[in-house]
Amino acid sequence: MIHSLIFPSDGETFISADDLRINLWNLEISNQSFNIVDVKPENMEDLTEVITSAEFHPTHCNMLAYSSSKGSIRLIDLRQSALCDSHAKLFEEPEAPGSRSFFTEIIASISDIKFAKDGRYMLSRDYMTLKLWDINMDSGPVSTFQVHEYLRPKLCDLYENDSIFDKFECCLSGDGLRVATGSYSNLFRVFGCATGSTEATTLEASKNPVRRQVQTPSRPSRSLSSITRVVRRGAETSGVDANGNSFDFTTKLLHLAWHPTENSIACAAANSLYMYYA
Repeated sequence: MIHSLIFPSDGETFISADDLRINLWNLEISNQSFNIVDVKPENMEDLTEVITSAEFHPTHCNMLAYSSSKGSIRLIDLRQSALCDSHAKLFEEPEAPGSRSFFTEIIASISDIKFAKDGRYMLSRDYMTLKLWDINMDSGPVSTFQVHEYLRPKLCDLYENDSIFDKFECCLSGDGLRVATGSYSNLFRVFGCATGSTEATTLEASKNPVRRQVQTPSRPSRSLSSITRVVRRGAETSGVDANGNSFDFTTKLLHLAWHPTENSIACAAANSLYMYYA
């Protein structure tokens, strides 16, 4: 099943990606494609990882990044060969000694990747975190934002009800200063990623948001903390949101997108679409 369709900046081609292959298509040719990445082994019992998402570089249409279920991102140059079996760069975070558990690979699986507008940085989302990567530095992420760390004690329950396999998207603001991703109870989180920023805001996708009086850190007035529909923010406790309500794992905000030039976010929750803006 195809999970990604991406158009590069050349306006002539696009790619489709499924769990095992990435194919390159020409907009003028509908009955033929070219396979550029193939991770399918000869024996399917030897399959150890699958492709989870893919994204073209915003300005260099020959550069393509794709992520895997093992928590790695590969950056390839389509000019190198017809079949890009080897990667130009591999981005992954080394596993901490003694941290491996039954859930390690499951929560490390990357569900989405996005390039910043200038192409210098990539954002990735796994089950627990957002990670910001500098494409010129493959030794590790430059920033890690904790999204679901409070759920770590509940991983067994989340595995039993399949929530641990939920695939949350991520996005960056057009100016590259903030990142966002969804969570449970129709919440989404916004983090400042500029040097020295401590911005971390939690918002709810709701028809009737209730304004909360909360302590606001001192920061420039253009902070996304000024978004008009902020209803929840600050530290989270296990299973309880800032309003004292239990988290609902059946309502989840998986899809969101940041406007490329304006400070606004579109969020899809259940069968509704919400727009948030400063």
